[in-house]
Amino acid sequence: MGKVQEDFVRSFCAAWGDGSDASRPDVDAILSMMSEDAEWQLWVPGGPVIKGRVALREEITRQMEFATNNKCNEVNILSSDTMVMQERSDTAIIFGRPCPHQMVAIYEFDDVGLIRRWREYLDMADLTAKMGSDANPTA
Repeated sequence: MGKVQEDFVRSFCAAWGDGSDASRPDVDAILSMMSEDAEWQLWVPGGPVIKGRVALREEITRQMEFATNNKCNEVNILSSDTMVMQERSDTAIIFGRPCPHQMVAIYEFDDVGLIRRWREYLDMADLTAKMGSDANPTA
């Protein structure tokens, strides 16, 4: 059963973009894979928690103002019927600078198979340094 969730997460990640200049996150596809009351913790520990599809749309749209060329690159994946844990080596251009970054993302699913909770564990000090000292992705 976990294979279904793994493939779902792979589709979810693909909706964020293919890394090309022309690629942009498919916001409608992304939100359709999340429950109405879904939560996204942008980084753990300490990152903001975005709740609900309206707020999620606003956050993704906000990030699209300074981040381009997004590509989620799976390294490892592990799953159960209700959770997927994915190690990634992602790439993006943030504030005009290449920002490769390593992370672990954990996705929890609701009873109908939509993402209800999503947490990303990454080193924000490393990512902030790559963005440049004057960049502030949380502003």
